Amino acid sequence: MKIDPELCTSCGDCEPECPEAAIKRNKMGLYEIIADRCTECEGHFEMPRCEEVCEVDECVVPAD
Repeated sequence: MKIDPELCTSCGDCEPECPEAAIKRNKMGLYEIIADRCTECEGHFEMPRCEEVCEVDECVVPAD
């Protein structure tokens, strides 16, 4: 998963929801997903929690 920096509002709702602690605030104050830690919540939830809790449509999307 990845967070679109142009759409992220820095609300922080996603960070505590990540079971792998793969979401961190970057130097610009926006949130980003650490790709090598992200499991897309497999084994934890039916869909990625970051995508589910984000209030901005298309802000959290599958990584390329």
